[in-house]
Amino acid sequence: QVTLVESGGGSVRTGDSLRLSCTDSGATFSTLAMAWFRQTPGANTKNEREFVATITNNGGWTYYADSVKGRFTISRDNTKNTVYLQMGNLKPEDTAVYYCAADKLGTSTVVAAFDHWGQGTQVTVSS
Repeated sequence: QVTLVESGGGSVRTGDSLRLSCTDSGATFSTLAMAWFRQTPGANTKNEREFVATITNNGGWTYYADSVKGRFTISRDNTKNTVYLQMGNLKPEDTAVYYCAADKLGTSTVVAAFDHWGQGTQVTVSS
C-alpha cells in the first residue's frame, strides 16, 4: 500500500530556497516513479494541477517543467522511502499547494497517470 505524506512547505520571500519532502510508508517505494505537481490559487480541480518534476524509480532520470528548470531539483533516497524537491530562487508565481505523486508504471507529466497522491503542502512566496 502506498501512503504519501508531504512536508516542508512554508512562507518565504522571493529568492529564498525551500526543500519539500514526501515519504511513503509502504514497502514498495523503490519500485515507484515519483513526481511533484502543484495546484495554484484559482485552480479548483485535481486535473488542473501543474506538472513540476518527475524521477524514475532508481533516480537515474529526471525531467522538469520549463518554468522550474534550473531552479528546482528532484531527488530521492530509497533507503528512506523519500522523494525531495529542492526549490531555489523562488518566485511569487511558485505559490501553490505542492503534491507528490507515485505510479508503478513509470514517469509521466500527466495527472491522470498517477494513482497515488499525498495531501499536499502549501508554499507561499511573497515579494
